[in-house]
Amino acid sequence: MKNFIIAGEIILIAFSILLFSTWTFAWEEGISKTQGPIMSIDFKKNIMVVNETTFVWNKSTVFNNAIEQFKPKSWVFIEGENGDKYIFIRKIYLLPKYVDKKERHRYPFMQ
Repeated sequence: MKNFIIAGEIILIAFSILLFSTWTFAWEEGISKTQGPIMSIDFKKNIMVVNETTFVWNKSTVFNNAIEQFKPKSWVFIEGENGDKYIFIRKIYLLPKYVDKKERHRYPFMQ
């Protein structure tokens, strides 16, 4: 019975690590890189929610696609700076779908 509980805990920990590592690739020196679907977007307030995290953009943000193409449920890759309440988007790219590790070589900005 004790071995069964330990095995369950190991599986839970491994699943958690896998889940969170796919959401965020880097979290170093105030830089955040992540990919995920846009959950909501407000063009008037310059705010979007991706992976339940609030991101904001300003005039210095680089949109690598036309801003009108960014819609809820669209997959994006974001590079941003960590702030107090929000993450400020430096660069944002529209993706065709979730990009796993095997496909990242096709997208040089994800390296």
